[in-house]
Amino acid sequence: MIKTRAIAFYLPQFYPTPENDKWWSPGFTEWTNVARSKPLFPGHYQPRIPRDLGFYDLRVPETREKQAQLAREAGIEGFCYWHYWFNGKRLLSEVFKEVVETGKPDFPFCLCWANHSWYAKTWDPNKPNKLLIEQTYKGVEDYTAHFYEMLSAFKDERYMKVDGKLIFGIYDTVMFPDTKLFIDVWNNLATKNGLNGFYFFGFAQGQKRYRKTMPKGFDTVVYDCLVDIAPKYIDTKPSLISRVLMKLRKNGYLHYTDYEDYVKRAINIFSNNKDCTPCINPDFDHSPRSSDKGIILHKSTPARWRRLLEATIDIVRNKENSNNLLFIKSWNEWGEGNYLEPDLRYGKQYIEESAKALNKGNTDFNNT
Repeated sequence: MIKTRAIAFYLPQFYPTPENDKWWSPGFTEWTNVARSKPLFPGHYQPRIPRDLGFYDLRVPETREKQAQLAREAGIEGFCYWHYWFNGKRLLSEVFKEVVETGKPDFPFCLCWANHSWYAKTWDPNKPNKLLIEQTYKGVEDYTAHFYEMLSAFKDERYMKVDGKLIFGIYDTVMFPDTKLFIDVWNNLATKNGLNGFYFFGFAQGQKRYRKTMPKGFDTVVYDCLVDIAPKYIDTKPSLISRVLMKLRKNGYLHYTDYEDYVKRAINIFSNNKDCTPCINPDFDHSPRSSDKGIILHKSTPARWRRLLEATIDIVRNKENSNNLLFIKSWNEWGEGNYLEPDLRYGKQYIEESAKALNKGNTDFNNT
């Protein structure tokens, strides 16, 4: 049995930027959506209010230190920062730049490139979404510039590795037209700069997953591991209340699923597809970002989360040493109701239950 390495995705969208001021409103951050959320049906947990850290600004170093301390308490090995690169332009980069430049917090990290275009969604099937910024792929010159822009991070001793290789994720695997070229360029540049190359993970995106056939253009040989993410790609069926609510809404939809059902389906999928790297959610509720629409996992509790985490740890521990990663989505995606940070309803219970599961799993590992 092997030790489970839990990595939590980290969202940096908690400070104003010129782009968000222009696209949404002056001073817009992720908290804008969180603060205006409301319950859509009886028992719906909204709004969600942060407790220990409050409505923080991630430009404040003390906040980032407190986050790292809480993550340590939860048994999280490191953060996987969402990284945004659009043909020579980085967005939402100020926080991670400071983390690298200051050396604080002293907490492991890696990166995942959120390489998709950004849209303002209408949630109306009769109206197109508004394109905010388009993701394009310009080839070797751009990939080289991208690598050198991030080189200081890659050389940081806190950067997480697998077998000496830097962990780096690619979110939109399906729409990336020349993944192999990108990976070859980066691995060559890594060697040139005294690094041991990259351990690339890609999201399976749920299109039949990898159980039978991969999506068109998805090269399983290119990636070192495939990450299966939930709940969006978990194949959950809308509940009765969800179907009723969708019929009452002329535009868009509300996909409502009980968290217990998600737990059962996630365990089943990961148990039967042990070649994948699991990515599990403590909760999920997209309604703050999508008004009265979106995907909702209902009735998540710290105890249910712990059961899912323990079951997933058991699956991971029986793998080879090089594939012992377990991703958690996420540490702080409050606009998706998807976080481990303390809130007013549960306090630190999600952190405490995470610690029990991860510490138990790794104690068992140490005793084998």
